[in-house]
Amino acid sequence: MDNKITNAKKVATKIDTPKPDANQEAEKPIAKAEAQLDKVKEFSTRVAKIKDELKKDVVGQEEIIDSVIIAIVAGGNVLLEGVPGVGKTRLVRSLGRVLSLPFSRIQFTPDLMPSDVTGANIVEKDENGKLVTSFRKGPIFANLVLADEINRATPKTQSAMLEVMQEHKVTVGNNVHKIAEPFFVLATENPIEQDGTYPLPEAQMDRFVFKLIVKFPSDDELVNIVKMTQVTLDETAESVINGEEILEMRALASQVLVSDEVLMYAIKLVSGTHPELDSACPSTKKYVKYGASPRAAQALITCAKVKALMDGRYNVSYDDINELAYPVLRHRMKVNFTAVNDKLSVDDVIAMIIKETKKVH
Repeated sequence: MDNKITNAKKVATKIDTPKPDANQEAEKPIAKAEAQLDKVKEFSTRVAKIKDELKKDVVGQEEIIDSVIIAIVAGGNVLLEGVPGVGKTRLVRSLGRVLSLPFSRIQFTPDLMPSDVTGANIVEKDENGKLVTSFRKGPIFANLVLADEINRATPKTQSAMLEVMQEHKVTVGNNVHKIAEPFFVLATENPIEQDGTYPLPEAQMDRFVFKLIVKFPSDDELVNIVKMTQVTLDETAESVINGEEILEMRALASQVLVSDEVLMYAIKLVSGTHPELDSACPSTKKYVKYGASPRAAQALITCAKVKALMDGRYNVSYDDINELAYPVLRHRMKVNFTAVNDKLSVDDVIAMIIKETKKVH
């Protein structure tokens, strides 16, 4: 009797269970695609707002602004090279206002000590009069850090930045102090002053996702700069985004699609900068002393994802890789004397490598 009841329930369950609607199953991928499209549009809108506000304080330099935004969203650091007075410091201060993030400036000098950057343990009295040790944070504990004229500091102080830039934490004694996200270091260096400077070592340079060259403004831009500063020297940009939204944008960028062909092209481009490899480009063997590190390939893909979203796409293209190859590679590879003798810059050699990699890929 019990078996009959059980079998009857099974039959009833089979009869009563509704079959999945084929139309509903087909609509799921469409709904997912529409949701992704909305997120891409929202991403582009946020970037457009950031750029509009920055234009209130920074004249021209559209390429620099785009690259800095890409680096912030990607979670990287930027090295700015340019003559004094082209607005490097103003750009970072304005970014702090637009992104609603705490801003800190460190003026690097030959007598600057590592503890002046990271902070140090100090001994002080507590409420009961006992001596206690506490950690006093340095200026590096901010979301946006301007490392002004970083090549003026000694190698000892420059090295203190390595762990912070790469791992976003500071180790003092036996204690590890984490830095709040998002964290971004923008370092500047002056290319025309060499007296009293200490060139950044390769290990330090590799920590920067981009090296950007800030060009001198045109005559029209210089006119606008003078007019702007006659009104006020203070930044006038307003906040349009916060740290949590930047982290959301970073999470979305990590999901952008990269085809195997585009990925292999980026890998070939980086490996093509190594003259010791058999697969190296002819220009590399002729003009390059040493090539880029594996971090260059990571930076190319990570930043290309952000650039794709900024352009309203959900996939990385070859053009994204080619455009970002210059800021990603120019500080990670070194040209030899032959290139200098032929009056070729690093960017000229990168252009040759891109052209030759296109032919064989």
